[in-house]
Amino acid sequence: MDKVAFLFPGQGAQVVGMGKDLYDAYPRARDVFQRAGDQVDFDLAALCFEGPDEKLQMTQYSQPCILATSVAFLEVARNETKLQSVKPVACAGLSLGEYTALVFAGALRFEDAVRLVYRRGQAMAAAGEKQKGSMLSVIGLTEAQID
Repeated sequence: MDKVAFLFPGQGAQVVGMGKDLYDAYPRARDVFQRAGDQVDFDLAALCFEGPDEKLQMTQYSQPCILATSVAFLEVARNETKLQSVKPVACAGLSLGEYTALVFAGALRFEDAVRLVYRRGQAMAAAGEKQKGSMLSVIGLTEAQID
């Protein structure tokens, strides 16, 4: 492998049970979930592992949960797999995933990122309450098909 880049997922990647296998198997993952949970006012690990799904889908909760799960995967991959010797040339993220990329690159402390995305999610939820809307990704359709 000459050049490797990492791309981190954004909101919408959340699913009840995410990260539970890592949490159960690796102390490093447990540490990540504990550190993330210390930054928010809800039981982050329980929400990731047990739901309820309706709450996990809410942006103010999904954002810190996805970040914590992504960083837990990174910590395990960097310390327990062959990826420990991989030096990426770039890292990026889809929307929320940008924060995981910043943590991975060392530009943002993990605890700061958790607090930041929790507040980001709260602000997005509040804005969504004021102005209802929705979003849709469209791939491979013509403008006429979309209309």
